[in-house]
Amino acid sequence: MTTTPLHPEPHADTPMQLRIARIRDAAQGIRSFEFVQADGTELPPFTPGSHIKVQVPNGMLRKYSLCNDPAERHRYVITVKRDEQGQGGSKSLCDDASEGDLIPVGLPDNAFPLQEDAKAFVFIAGGIGITPILSMIRSFDELSTAKWRLYYFTRSPESTAFLEELQTPELKGKVKIHHDYGDPARAFDLWSVLERPSDTHVYCCGPRGLMEAVRDMSGHWPATRIHFESFNEGGGVRADDKPFDVVLSRSGQRYEVPVGASILNVLRQHGCNVPSSCESGTCGTCRTGLVSGEADHRDMVLMPEEMDHQVMICVSRAKCAELVIDL
Repeated sequence: MTTTPLHPEPHADTPMQLRIARIRDAAQGIRSFEFVQADGTELPPFTPGSHIKVQVPNGMLRKYSLCNDPAERHRYVITVKRDEQGQGGSKSLCDDASEGDLIPVGLPDNAFPLQEDAKAFVFIAGGIGITPILSMIRSFDELSTAKWRLYYFTRSPESTAFLEELQTPELKGKVKIHHDYGDPARAFDLWSVLERPSDTHVYCCGPRGLMEAVRDMSGHWPATRIHFESFNEGGGVRADDKPFDVVLSRSGQRYEVPVGASILNVLRQHGCNVPSSCESGTCGTCRTGLVSGEADHRDMVLMPEEMDHQVMICVSRAKCAELVIDL
């Protein structure tokens, strides 16, 4: 029996070796990690909503949103939910990383940018989806004139990260925290929030069910004012997933896309450099022309009228044996 060694060689996407300066428990099953340069120098800047790639101790590469104020130039802070049912990335970081460790980290990237010239915001967060939104809120300094309100949904007070910070008197009237205690009948009804379109920008991050509910309730809003971020890279595996072929129309190259792999990753394995960012179907960077075949769309970007001729190759699959795409 072989096991994956801890602290393997750094991945090409993680050019920085950062030191873990501090680890703390943010809530039940949730930990915050503070990264700094080993020599104390400034880190590359980031903008609200950014994420970094982290190579966790078992070698897996995972994306985590930065949750601290972008004005802080000497540290990156991520907050991670330990997922017992996940693929092992969060468990390795939470269980195997220690203060003082050097961890390979990538440069900040932003697939969920804040529309900084907007005058009003509604933030909707579910569970650990609070992390990029918290960075946005922290970026509003005392001189900011932006109006905003946060709706934050969790299972219980014990599992709510940043609960104390978000319940300060200064934020009274701006933050609504709702716990459903695992009962769908106690879910918060967002219709009153989204019923009337306005010039407000809506930012939603959390479980797929929450994002789909927000998408359905905001269908009458201008698409440019509704923004999503997902942590489900590759779209996840479903019970009825089947392998299929993807064909590149310009070269005729054909590749099999197995269950558990994305079109994007298969193309990369064969040397095709395709632009991407979120890799969870929420930013639109990997939008690709669909020449033929019926796609199984799993993104949060495409409008119904676009689905016959475009596909997000980071998450979507095929309902047929073959997809031909414009590459």
